[in-house]
Amino acid sequence: MKAQRLKNVVIVPTGAKGGFILKNPPPAANREAFLAEGIACYRLLVQGMLDITDNLDGTTILPPPAKVRRDGDDPYIVVAADKGTATFSDIANGISADYNFWLGDAFASGGSAGYDHKHMGITARGAWVMIARHFAEMGHDIFAQPFTCVGVGDMSGDVFGNGLLITRQTRLLAAFDHRHIFLDPTPPEAAYEERARLFALPRSSWADYDSGLISAGGGVFPRSAKAITLSTEAQAMLGLAGARHEPTAIMQAILRMQADLLYFGGIGTYIKASAETQADAGDRTNDTIRVNGADIRARVVGEGANLGVTQAGRIEAAQIGANGQGVRINTDALDNSAGVSTSDHEVNIKILLADVETKGGITRTQRDALLKTMTDDVAALVLADNALQSLAISLEVAAGAAALPAQAALMVRLEQAKLLDRAQAGLPDDATITLRAAENKGLTRPEAASLLPFAKLWLNEAIGQSDLPDDPAFLPLLRAYFPPALHENFAAHIETHRLRRELVAMALANQVANRLGCAGLGRLTAEAEPAAAARAVWLAGALLGLEDAAIEADAAPRPAGERLSTQTALRSLLENAAQSLLGETAPLGETLAALSPGLPALLDGRTGADALAAAPKLAAAPAILRLALTSGATAQAAAEAWDAVARRFHLPALRAAANMARVSGSFGNRARAALLADITGVQGRLAAAGLAGQPEAPGADKAARLVEEAASVPDLAAVTVAARALAALAQPHPPA
Repeated sequence: MKAQRLKNVVIVPTGAKGGFILKNPPPAANREAFLAEGIACYRLLVQGMLDITDNLDGTTILPPPAKVRRDGDDPYIVVAADKGTATFSDIANGISADYNFWLGDAFASGGSAGYDHKHMGITARGAWVMIARHFAEMGHDIFAQPFTCVGVGDMSGDVFGNGLLITRQTRLLAAFDHRHIFLDPTPPEAAYEERARLFALPRSSWADYDSGLISAGGGVFPRSAKAITLSTEAQAMLGLAGARHEPTAIMQAILRMQADLLYFGGIGTYIKASAETQADAGDRTNDTIRVNGADIRARVVGEGANLGVTQAGRIEAAQIGANGQGVRINTDALDNSAGVSTSDHEVNIKILLADVETKGGITRTQRDALLKTMTDDVAALVLADNALQSLAISLEVAAGAAALPAQAALMVRLEQAKLLDRAQAGLPDDATITLRAAENKGLTRPEAASLLPFAKLWLNEAIGQSDLPDDPAFLPLLRAYFPPALHENFAAHIETHRLRRELVAMALANQVANRLGCAGLGRLTAEAEPAAAARAVWLAGALLGLEDAAIEADAAPRPAGERLSTQTALRSLLENAAQSLLGETAPLGETLAALSPGLPALLDGRTGADALAAAPKLAAAPAILRLALTSGATAQAAAEAWDAVARRFHLPALRAAANMARVSGSFGNRARAALLADITGVQGRLAAAGLAGQPEAPGADKAARLVEEAASVPDLAAVTVAARALAALAQPHPPA
């Protein structure tokens, strides 16, 4: 349930993970009878859900008859196919039609008139977007350079099969599923084509692999064997001494193998932490196989399947796995989120087109044909979400120990909002954060990957409860959720989509959290509510063109390290510019219209990601532009006055001292944020006085010396004293 809710941050419904058990199943050997019983029980489950769900007739809510409701109106419920029910979508949609449910065949995605996830390979493709970034940041292009892989699954499976066909450079050394163990010490070039053949072969297994294409010393072995005799090549590859070994020992060795990638595409939890018991993993079937995170020697772990690793196991692997270098690993909720995102796009596209169809703008046959033509565009939208989330995690981890106070402050806010339980989420408590800071160690990648979705949930709820989704400035963000064919032909229907507010809230929450990061959100919300922070971040990005700059930076043909450095600078610029926009409350369009005309003077001809990243002073642009408006000065004159005050009173050094000062608890972070806001306010008042031709206040030299002294030590008390001295200068004073 936790993984489901966290991966659902990229979609509209918050969702739940459910299932059903056949109480009186016929023998599994009687496949037809077993399937018939499963379908009958599935029908009962879906009918039961619709029996207690509100319906819609136009905009009128129709509560279920003869039911007592203890909640508010809520007609939104969708079902998504999963293991065991992957072919049941048409059954569910038939029941939806029987109930005249308002969603029609949008009720269950992936049916005969929907997106086939296995055919699209979307879950695996999403996971491999994450995997590709791991390798790129290590200087390895998985589409151009060979890499070794071991895994859990077989080629008949959606996630494993599609995953092992993503790139021809994959050298699959070993894998296992519930039936067989596959070993191929030096796989030949023809291995890719053979994997593709097995993927296309109905109900294939590793036993169907052409033995003539397996390298010397390899083979396919049944897990049911009491012992397996290994060749010298297999022994060397697995790191096992001796020829005969039980299958469980061989599977453990596969999990511990030296390889570039360990890929999970099958059911089961195979890695835990050293401090966890086998029972803690919650998967008794694999107790004899499971290994510890510290023992993982693969450089990267990709979780195409759910729950392949416990959260504690991920953290341990990230800290001390890969022979002490640390494994690069996210979480399953991030790695395999593309499937639920595809389902959500299908549902919302069908809701839009149902409105078009009702008004006679399209026939059902035309709708189905249109859905099919948009398959690649939907996939591109979904995979873009994965790419952005992966980048966000990389930037969060790169911030290191310096980000811990702000990340801790965000965790406190999330706990106060009753969204986060750190122990359950696998996030460090205050004592652990203090220890990490002392050791100069930041959050691990799986911890950052766990925190980010909670931040998005928080933002989503706050934005949804505000008036932000109603601002017309977000119409482009709403349109961007849908494929281009819908922008071109049904733009008006997008703007009146039944779930417009929910879609805007979700899209804005994702954009803000991905671009700003958890630490930035923690700092920005020290003195602001989450919806106000989201508003300011969007406004800063729109004003300075930072979204386009970030896209440009990530696509630049440069080493990954250089791209990350540019993205880090852009993220810092976004946060600092947003800080100065927290006080803006006018409609977004009005604010942009007021501030934008003066911006070219501040940009001084600079354009593009590199130029913006190299100009941190642009963070003050919103404050300078507001100063120009209120004073009647040109933007250039306002900038000169702003800079003059900064130089006169050593303000860059004072801000740096405030940012470096050690604080504890949420009040410490709030005090720092308030102090920095006060300094910015004082700078604005002093600059305004200069633009008005007012003489410098008495005591300015003394205040400047005090600020210089205070800025020499990262102490919040010293910065506070200096800020008060500056504030006194900014007060109206009688003529000399």
